Amino acid sequence: MVKIRLQRQGKKKAPFYHIVVADSRSKRDGKIIEQLGTFDPMTEPRTVILDKEKVEKWIKNGAKPTDTVKRLIENS
Repeated sequence: MVKIRLQRQGKKKAPFYHIVVADSRSKRDGKIIEQLGTFDPMTEPRTVILDKEKVEKWIKNGAKPTDTVKRLIENS
């Protein structure tokens, strides 16, 4: 099963996330299929950059977004 989820980047206590498509069995920061955008929770307001065309394509092909990613997609 393919999921759209967050991949953590950045330093300790300064997180930065990539929004990626990955196999649900792979590790959180493991191998990805495609990067769809970024999420920076440290800025005010929080910054979300998404390629909406790619997100729609992957959801149409059966990828399931995690709860957090679903919320980010709806708010952007």
